[in-house]
Amino acid sequence: MGIPEGADSVLTAKFQALFPHLDERQRRLVIGAEARSLGHGGIRLVARAAGVREGTVSRGVAELESGEAPLGRVRRVGGGRKRAVDLDPGLRPALLALVEPDVRGDPMSPLRWTVKSTRQLAEDLTRQGHRVSADTVAVLLREEGFSLQGNAKTVEGAQHPDRDAQFRYINEQAKEFQAVGDPVVSVDTKKKELVGNYKNAGREWHREGVPVRVRTHDFPDADLGKAIPYGIYDLTAEAGWVSVGTDHDTAAFAVASIRRWWHAAGRIAYPASRRLLITADAGGSNGYRTRAWKFELAALAVETGLEITVCHFPPGTSKWNKVEHRLFSHITMNWRGRPLTSHEVIVNSIAATTTRTGLTVRAELDTTAYETGIRISDGQMTALPLSRHDWHGDWNYTLRPEEHRRDGVPPIPPQNQPGPGRDWLTHPALTGMRLDQWEQLVNELATARQLQREEDLHQRRGGDRQKTPATGLYTGRRPGLTLVDRLLATILYERFKLPQVVIAPLFTITPVTLNRAISQTRRLLHDIGHAIEPAETQLATLDDLTDLAAHLGITPTSEIKTAS
Repeated sequence: MGIPEGADSVLTAKFQALFPHLDERQRRLVIGAEARSLGHGGIRLVARAAGVREGTVSRGVAELESGEAPLGRVRRVGGGRKRAVDLDPGLRPALLALVEPDVRGDPMSPLRWTVKSTRQLAEDLTRQGHRVSADTVAVLLREEGFSLQGNAKTVEGAQHPDRDAQFRYINEQAKEFQAVGDPVVSVDTKKKELVGNYKNAGREWHREGVPVRVRTHDFPDADLGKAIPYGIYDLTAEAGWVSVGTDHDTAAFAVASIRRWWHAAGRIAYPASRRLLITADAGGSNGYRTRAWKFELAALAVETGLEITVCHFPPGTSKWNKVEHRLFSHITMNWRGRPLTSHEVIVNSIAATTTRTGLTVRAELDTTAYETGIRISDGQMTALPLSRHDWHGDWNYTLRPEEHRRDGVPPIPPQNQPGPGRDWLTHPALTGMRLDQWEQLVNELATARQLQREEDLHQRRGGDRQKTPATGLYTGRRPGLTLVDRLLATILYERFKLPQVVIAPLFTITPVTLNRAISQTRRLLHDIGHAIEPAETQLATLDDLTDLAAHLGITPTSEIKTAS
């Protein structure tokens, strides 16, 4: 039978009440009897509760087991061996100088950067001339108010002056939404997990000596990669939804997860609601500085007809986000000690998470590839139907279900036209095609691209489109390049062998973005069976392109900016 929980505090109270009425031997016999009754580990527990050495307790046990008759006398006052701290007045200050070097002693103490065990402290004190045992060190430390403690995550850095006020504002918003039956959700991305036969923190029951064998090194598996769980916790229903991504933790992935939750669970639980409140951290893919997050939410608002309000927690306070301790913590406990060998194991483990208070969780795998490096311009942000709240409009804002366009903002160029100042690149002498061939190719590409985009959106929504898109207006992500821009860049690269680092400034994008656009366009051209014929002239710089255009009688309609 094990030692009951809280036995040390009970014993301490008992000894404090009894010891003033007992002599030295009687105390020894009492603590010996208590240690015998507790069994294994009792001597150490009793010694700590009574404030004596373990050897004293062992002696009491030995006296009880010897069967000796009572001695009939009590040691005189002041008799017995003196305590080490009484014989060596410098012992206590020397010990405190070791355990608190910043306050009482030498900041360069060798134990400043080591684990301060009682044995190490005793050895160091002995080297200084203070002969003392590890048990005596432990007794002295307890007398000085020390105890064994782990690290506590409480330091949050510099606090924002409006931190508490923002907490109150979020609470007020949540209560107002819940009072009228509108959904309130807490969202965040959980820690990325390695997929494969890797060690997972925690323990679970197995036959003794037969643990689960896992890899010795945590190098990511090139085929399995990582899992990115994005969670949505419904505060009212106490229900969780987790999308397990396999690509990148982007704003598009975050909003796609919310979209999946709404279509599969949210609109069923709240059929009459026309509003949604989201509480989120200050950073990451759903951070208040992330433009793409707001841009994607605006598209979701248009698609669902919801007025979406977002309230962000102040910087450095992510642990207060309810999705952390009401959803993610339970998921971590549920799969502890179990290797996450596949995405299926991860999804099933998340979906199996429950609590005694009624938490339910649904999980889905999201294998969509999400493009990184998406840039949202100032003009695009201005066009968003976004209303900032009077209180901290950077943290609190509402996106209305309107198209991404306002009076005074120029319409987005159609996808079958080049961007401003790039129409000269469509000259037949540069494309190698007659105008009718060019128009036919652009139309075929547009159709193929639309099918590709709809298929991608179908996966991200987790189902069919719920609303018919408005005609003539762009309702999704506004691309940095039009479809024709992508085609022109591909022609310059494939037809004239112009390097991508040279082409990128012409379209005011980075070489990485250009490389991705060309790769996507080449796949579309392959799908429709079109091959770009190489030109006899090969170009190396933008000056070469300008000279060729002049030779062909083509005048660029905008200044060509070369890379500095």
